[in-house]
Amino acid sequence: MTLRIAMISPEMEPFAKTGGLADVVGSLPIELKALGHDIRVIMPYYRGTRLKGLPTEVLPFPVGTYLGKGMEWCAIRVFHDYYDVPVYFVEHNAFFDREGIYHDNNMGDYYDNPLRFGFLCKIAMQLCRQLLFEVDVFHLHDWPTAVTAAFLKTWGRYDPVIGKSASLLTIHNMSYQGIYAKENVPDLGLSWDHFHRDIFESYDNLNLLKGGIFFADMVNTVSPTYSYEVRQLNHEAGLSHFLYRKGGNFVGVLNGVDYAAWSPERDPFIPANYSRHKRAGKMVCKRFLQRTFRLEEDDNIALIGTIGRFVWQKGFQLVARIIAAVLLNMRVQFIILGTGDRELEDFFRELPLRFPGQAASYIGFSNEVAHLIEAGSDFFLMPSLFEPCGLNQIYSLRYGTLPIVHATGGLEDTVWNYNEANGTGTGFKFYDANPEALYNTIGWAISTYYDRKEHLFSLIQNAMLMDFSWQKSATEYEKLYWQAILNNRERG
Repeated sequence: MTLRIAMISPEMEPFAKTGGLADVVGSLPIELKALGHDIRVIMPYYRGTRLKGLPTEVLPFPVGTYLGKGMEWCAIRVFHDYYDVPVYFVEHNAFFDREGIYHDNNMGDYYDNPLRFGFLCKIAMQLCRQLLFEVDVFHLHDWPTAVTAAFLKTWGRYDPVIGKSASLLTIHNMSYQGIYAKENVPDLGLSWDHFHRDIFESYDNLNLLKGGIFFADMVNTVSPTYSYEVRQLNHEAGLSHFLYRKGGNFVGVLNGVDYAAWSPERDPFIPANYSRHKRAGKMVCKRFLQRTFRLEEDDNIALIGTIGRFVWQKGFQLVARIIAAVLLNMRVQFIILGTGDRELEDFFRELPLRFPGQAASYIGFSNEVAHLIEAGSDFFLMPSLFEPCGLNQIYSLRYGTLPIVHATGGLEDTVWNYNEANGTGTGFKFYDANPEALYNTIGWAISTYYDRKEHLFSLIQNAMLMDFSWQKSATEYEKLYWQAILNNRERG
């Protein structure tokens, strides 16, 4: 049976992106469409989106909603050429024509974020009403759209078009909850009756994600292990009690990946394509990577690559503490691509000067370099302190680049730890997030590279066989939609 799905998101690849959320919203609707569902995406029309010059159609009517003390109006642009999935852009320059999505270049949150994204949510609902699109499920993503669940269960329930719509809230990272001043409560059209510790209140502030969790018919996060971790009482996100209270209506669904973009058989960004059965091209990629970044060109030296944002969550502070010892004590090369914390940027920028021919760094981001690192490295390092899902470790598996990961969240779910007794596995895990465990696990991987060649070959073969395509994940989301609909009916 065809479902009518309205997906509201602050990001979507290739239109606007800061992280993995955009990748999910860029891929999942395509698979849902392939399953026969009527899926439509609604997101802001940011300055960066406008500059892409998309051929959009402006709907012949404006859309407005009450916000604050009066009505706010916007235009709606439709992009029709995204794999037969209509993408509706909410054009409101005062809210969205800015240099960033959530904050400016100084990394300070826009003070009016609750109004900006509350407007997005209300406009999305109003747009569906004006299009007479009788939504079965609103699929919401993270705190910017979580308040939609509350709107649906309060004033929205009386609407003849969307009054029966259910909601699924997907949490991509519990660390970001949308916590702002409580003065936003009336401006959003929320009731003070819902501003208490069980719903929207958090230390006398408005917590948008927390309220969304309460009102949503179903809630999920992006890996089974992460869904377990965030329910633990000592979890730093502080919402374990409220997630636990959802019972079976809070689950983990592992993200898929886009193998059309990340596959060594067809990757246009690497110097030679290769596959599980014809792997000669991988050595060509390794040599090219070494040559490009002035590493010693040596087919027989282990090369570790890593890519990521230099933020606390990603664990690169652990790498900084042990990488010199790794390079001094092990026969290994190391290359890193990333940006973020200035001290870490300076540290990794100087690393090639300290270890010429053995270490390389690219401070910033380049999609082409990211693909080359995935293809040309022997190992891929992901030392994240926590990781809701993670994508690079999944890309690495397909490229035959064995992951070295902290066993947390999606890293635990997607990497099969090497068993030295029989040679099974797809990578190497460490379980304590400290420098010593990281150093020892890197040593374990490097010793396998030199001393257990047969096992190394088996690990690579296993890794390249793994399939984390969106097709499987989309069927899991399909089940969640039906459960959300059932829960909504039972809640009346």
